[in-house]
Amino acid sequence: MSTLPTTPATPDTSLRTVLITGTSSGIGLAAAIAAARAGWRTVATLRDTGKADALRKAAAEAGVELDIRRLDVVDEASVAAAVDGVIADYGRLDAVVNNAGAGHVGTLELETVADVREVMEVNFFGVLNVSKAALPHLRATGGRLITVTSVGGVIGQPFNEAYCAAKFAVEGYMESLAPVAGAVGVSVSVVEPGAVATEFVNNIGLDIEGRIAAAGPYADALRHYVERTVGQFLDGAQTPAGAAESVMEVLTADRPAFRIQTSEWAQGFTGTKLADQDGSAVLGMTGSWVA
Repeated sequence: MSTLPTTPATPDTSLRTVLITGTSSGIGLAAAIAAARAGWRTVATLRDTGKADALRKAAAEAGVELDIRRLDVVDEASVAAAVDGVIADYGRLDAVVNNAGAGHVGTLELETVADVREVMEVNFFGVLNVSKAALPHLRATGGRLITVTSVGGVIGQPFNEAYCAAKFAVEGYMESLAPVAGAVGVSVSVVEPGAVATEFVNNIGLDIEGRIAAAGPYADALRHYVERTVGQFLDGAQTPAGAAESVMEVLTADRPAFRIQTSEWAQGFTGTKLADQDGSAVLGMTGSWVA
């Protein structure tokens, strides 16, 4: 005896909904679990849903439900489909966490400008693609636009020229956007992790010895950089869950800061450049320009 499929219940449109990009591992995965635990309807997106096993396992272990969807930040059609799908299914979008990104190690003389453009596409223009698609819906809910950047968006680092340039661009764009978005009810924040023990470094795809061997006059400098960086990650990296706590702080605070670092180390590192660590002085000034 066959039965007709049941019609899904109408979604609760009063439930706060957050969309997070880059949730296959690391900070994105931890933030998705933390948001779901905190009672948010969590749309966890990733470029390849075939790589969602770790995400599904983490959700099962945490006893939470996630809505896992495909979203490729560099594909505008993919972004539009994901955001439109959330609105069609749930009727609202209260927050976006731009977390998707890609690492890159190289230096100008040893790579092409096309290599740099590719880094910018993922880490900068990808953020803009998602943010632009989400903003009309965030305006409707008085929502929050949160972007995970890096301490590399504050201080340029050797052999990270393209990556830091992209993160600098994100920080500058969001700092400029914040008072404008704030004028229409949308809160904008950036979250700056330091070293985080994730698969991020492995995802760079760096053949260390091969790269050093091919670095010519930069070989010694690259070796020193690698030795220092590996030591830093082994000695001082925080967990993805630790970094995700800062994302949740911005997501849930009554009046979130524009800029937040995820660890004391990150605060100290960025503090060598930022006297205004939480961004309040800058936004107080620029906010007055549009009030």
